[in-house]
Amino acid sequence: MFETRVGSVDRSEMIHALKAQLSINPRETAVVLVDAHRGHLDPEVATMPVAPEDARRVRENLGRLVREARALGIPVIHVVMTHRRIPYPGAESMSNPFWRAVEAAKQSLTPGRPSTISGHNLEGSVQTEIIPEVGPEPSDYVIRSKKRLSAFYGTDLEFLLRTLKVSTVVLGGINTNTCVLCTAFDAFNRDFQVIVISDCVASMYGEDLHVFGLQNVSRCLGWVLGLDEFLDLLMARQAR
Repeated sequence: MFETRVGSVDRSEMIHALKAQLSINPRETAVVLVDAHRGHLDPEVATMPVAPEDARRVRENLGRLVREARALGIPVIHVVMTHRRIPYPGAESMSNPFWRAVEAAKQSLTPGRPSTISGHNLEGSVQTEIIPEVGPEPSDYVIRSKKRLSAFYGTDLEFLLRTLKVSTVVLGGINTNTCVLCTAFDAFNRDFQVIVISDCVASMYGEDLHVFGLQNVSRCLGWVLGLDEFLDLLMARQAR
C-alpha cells in the first residue's frame, strides 16, 4: 500500500477563507515551544538532528518569535522531552515497542543523518538544554516531564494554560509531523485555538513529512501562519 501515490488535494481556498475568521487576543495567547532543545537543533551534539539548514532557520525564527511575544506580555512555555536512565531497558524511551524496534534494527529516523533513541535527551545531558536563542528567560515557564510525542501527555501543560487563562496556543519547535502535530491535536481536543508558525517548525524525518504536518494542521485542526503573518496580526490587534 505504500507504493500508492496520492496527489496533494488543493484546499487553498478553504484555508484562505478560514484565515479571515481568525482572531487573536494577545492577552489570551501563549507561545508553546515543543522540544526546542539541542537534541534536535544543535548539529554539534544533536542525537536526533534536523537538517543543518532547518536548524539555522528554526533557531533564528524562534528567537524572533519569543522576543516579540515577551514584548507583548505573551507567556512563553518551553516543553522539553527528558528521559530518565533506568536499569532496564536503559532509558525510559526504550519501553516503547516501536522505538525499541528502530534501535534493534539499527535504523536512523533522520534520513541521511545518524540518530539514537536510547541515547536521546537523557536526564542531565546537553541535549536537553534549551537552545540559547529562546532562553529560557526568568518570565518563561519550563516543563521537563514530556516523555512521548504530545506536549500535553503526562505533563501539566493544560493546567498551566488554564491557570494563565489562555485560549490560543501558538506552536513552534520539532518535529512538525510528530510532537508538534500531536500537541496540535491535543490542544484542539481541549478546545484551544491552535496556530502553528510554519517558519518555526521542522521535521527530522524529511521535508515530505514536514509538509504533511503543516497540511494536516491547516486542513483539520487550526491555522498555519508564517512568522511575519502572525506578528502582523498581533500588531494589528494591538493598534486597535
